[in-house]
Amino acid sequence: MNQVLAMHGWAGHAGQWHHWQNTFGSLGWTWLAGERGYTHGPTRMPNWSNTDGQRMVIAHSLGLHLLPAPVLQQATAVVLLGCFAEFVPKGRAGRAVATGLRGMDSALGTSREATMLEQFFEKAALPLPGSALPASPLLRGLSSDGRNRLQADLGLLATCRTLPQGWPTQADVLVVQGEQDAVVPPSSCRGLLDALDRQPHTLHRDPAWGHALITPAVLAVVSGWIETR
Repeated sequence: MNQVLAMHGWAGHAGQWHHWQNTFGSLGWTWLAGERGYTHGPTRMPNWSNTDGQRMVIAHSLGLHLLPAPVLQQATAVVLLGCFAEFVPKGRAGRAVATGLRGMDSALGTSREATMLEQFFEKAALPLPGSALPASPLLRGLSSDGRNRLQADLGLLATCRTLPQGWPTQADVLVVQGEQDAVVPPSSCRGLLDALDRQPHTLHRDPAWGHALITPAVLAVVSGWIETR
């Protein structure tokens, strides 16, 4: 039985993978989706079933760093959508990114919270308008625990430096990047490829794509890669 475990990124949610789940289900894959629980629902981090078959992780952005090491290390394939090893680059560019993260952190729990989230989603959607993405459930309100998790994950964005613990060094890897990504700095995109230098991987970089790499076009690229493995 082939299994796929998907993990959303910062301010994401399990429901964002609806079309992906349907596609993988039609191909005979069992779909598992992690849920960080930023709103009023429970957190959820499913584990692999003890059956033969492929175990594929699909992670978007920070989602790679939110996976437990025992889950990640059992993956036989990994799809990285707008991911990074180190989010905050070194030097002047890194200082600007760190300042931005501190500003987002200070907005949580204040009257500026919803505006900050709206601006983040608009930035993630670029070069498309924010209206091109489904409305996020986070804009309907965060739970107290969810807000704490969102804040803790901002801290993780600020401090992650390498591929996460449990990284499966023998797995097949597909890296998908958008050249118009307005969230992940270009040097952090390159840094991920440097971190994978000793591990064979396939890179798909599109000049028209941004950070919200969960679209039907990206799904088609991932499906094609699976067919050629």
